Amino acid sequence: MAKVMTLLVLRILMNLLFISWIALWIFKPTTLWTQSWHQAEDTIKHTFFGYYGLNFAVFSFPPIALSIIGLVYLSLLPQHHRPTRGGRSASIPVSRPAIINSFIGIVSCFEIIALLLFLLFLAWTFYVRVTNDFKKLTPVKNMDFNLWQLKYYRVATRFGLLAEACLSLLLFPVLRGLSMFRLLNIQFAASVKYHVWLGTGLIFFSLVHGGSTLFIWTITHHIEEEIWKWQRTGRVYIAGLISLIVGLLMWITSLPQVRRKKFEVFYYTHHLYIVFLVAFLFHAGDRHFYWVLPGIFLFGLDKILRIVQSRSESCILSARLFSCKAIELVLPKDPRLSYAPSSFIFVNIPVISQFQWHPFSITSSSSVDKHTLSVMIKCEGEWTNSVYNKVEEAANSENKIAIRVEGPYGPASVDFLRYDNLFLVAGGIGITPFLSILHELACKNRLKAPKRVQLVFAVRTFQDLNMLLPISSILFNPVNNLSLKLKVYVTQEKKHSNETRTLQEFLAQSQVQSIHFGTEEDYSRFPIRGPESFIRLATLVIITMLTFLGFLIGLSHFFIPTEHKSQSQSMKLATSGAMKTAKEKVPSWIPDLVIIVSYVKAITIGGLAARFLQWRQQHSKAPGMSKEVEPEERNLTELIPVAQIEEHEIHIGERPKLEGTLLINTIIFLSIIMSIRFNLFL
Repeated sequence: MAKVMTLLVLRILMNLLFISWIALWIFKPTTLWTQSWHQAEDTIKHTFFGYYGLNFAVFSFPPIALSIIGLVYLSLLPQHHRPTRGGRSASIPVSRPAIINSFIGIVSCFEIIALLLFLLFLAWTFYVRVTNDFKKLTPVKNMDFNLWQLKYYRVATRFGLLAEACLSLLLFPVLRGLSMFRLLNIQFAASVKYHVWLGTGLIFFSLVHGGSTLFIWTITHHIEEEIWKWQRTGRVYIAGLISLIVGLLMWITSLPQVRRKKFEVFYYTHHLYIVFLVAFLFHAGDRHFYWVLPGIFLFGLDKILRIVQSRSESCILSARLFSCKAIELVLPKDPRLSYAPSSFIFVNIPVISQFQWHPFSITSSSSVDKHTLSVMIKCEGEWTNSVYNKVEEAANSENKIAIRVEGPYGPASVDFLRYDNLFLVAGGIGITPFLSILHELACKNRLKAPKRVQLVFAVRTFQDLNMLLPISSILFNPVNNLSLKLKVYVTQEKKHSNETRTLQEFLAQSQVQSIHFGTEEDYSRFPIRGPESFIRLATLVIITMLTFLGFLIGLSHFFIPTEHKSQSQSMKLATSGAMKTAKEKVPSWIPDLVIIVSYVKAITIGGLAARFLQWRQQHSKAPGMSKEVEPEERNLTELIPVAQIEEHEIHIGERPKLEGTLLINTIIFLSIIMSIRFNLFL
């Protein structure tokens, strides 16, 4: 009861924080907010916290606090949030797909509503800002603009605020360990499209903002004197130009036409985000930066935590080479590491590349395989073919292959267990998430689990059927009251009149090479331990946030002197123009450097704290780790066979026809028709 009440309180707190943050976005452009905010800054700037502490508390703290509370909330949920009998929740209509398109992917009603609300907010912000600007037009210092030029210049400036709004949300969708989207059960592969949408909006508004400003300067002959000016206070225009050029370069190299053909170009170019963000800070100033700081703060900490986790090397225990140029890798894992079906990991093999990380779906189930973790890779590119070749070479030389792993990442809840019937559709290597789902369904009796599963699997050639071998024991020895029907479509083979082989005969004739590298000692020496627990992640966020705030206030007091006068006297003198505030006495780039130094120190301390926790985990005693039987053998001996199996179908030279197959309200259509090559989403 106490746990339920705690979860309820945390949920209320998260809702209140989120609503407050949204309200802040809505009221910030208004005149009432501007006047109230100036009064608040004047009141607090002479205190210990200063204007920088106030800006952080109001603009930066709410999303960070939401992340902390969300992590605590997730830590209190049952493992994978498994439903129980009678615990089925109704499907939310707005979460169902509304648009399915090869260009934009799958878009739900909820996403369309959220996008329209965000566009409405941008229109509201632009309208209020421009209306207020036109009511009190004032000449720009040192520039002779006529009326239309001045109005156009103000409009161009306000487009910069729209770009800033996109930037403030840009990095939230690409968080992994600290992702808040898991509270909505949105996985990383789905949330990346929000990053793409926001990035496109950011570049569009930045181009209008920067291009219009340069246009006005050009026709008024001020471009040469303004573009290179690094003024003591105010906007640094050359920094804005650098930010625009770098952002445009990152956006161009992220287009599908470039990313899919030259992934390395996209990957390395995207690391210019550091230059982009620093240039934005010097261009917009520290007060604007607090608005976009939460995403940058969480992204930096998330990045450093992933680096800490990926420093630990593991090794490949065994591999299976399939004739379809696919390879299955078996890796050791800590028996305490549990993950939900359809989770994925990022893999780096140093002998191939020190810097390339590629994501792959996990094909095993932590409920079945306590000591190992498996992934399947289809060799379709330079890196994946190199993996295949290295494994073949290592088989002849009997050398171990070192591997680094980041993750697993996956859903916080196992939604498919809520349904009585599943209809699964996969094409090619897109079968991999379903392999883990089927292992999970067949592993043991559950209070609530689907009773009937139909899998439609489309491949090009007979050799591609090898990818079904990891679940062969489930296909031909049904278990756990699970009725499984498989329909296979081999699209690019021709059916011969005398072709009578069954699916089981096709799999029995498959050419598979099994290679073993590891020993029993490797299970305990190189286990994959996974990311930190939710409660430890929340602790690390708190430590890093307090460190940042401490350095921010301390360095600001040292480099930005505070006026030691009474508040009323200071405000009176400032109004009369007899004195300048402390902020105005120092160059505008000094507060920017204070933010950068505070951020770097805080993220570094957060990384050191994470490394200490990892060291403690590595030296803690785990349950006995010894080599187990192969997953295929274990499935045959431990799983309990039940009723007679349904005969699987194989269709040669045909494509699946799904029209009329789906029954409304009786099945869930898990449309994961994709090759799990997550590098297409990065």
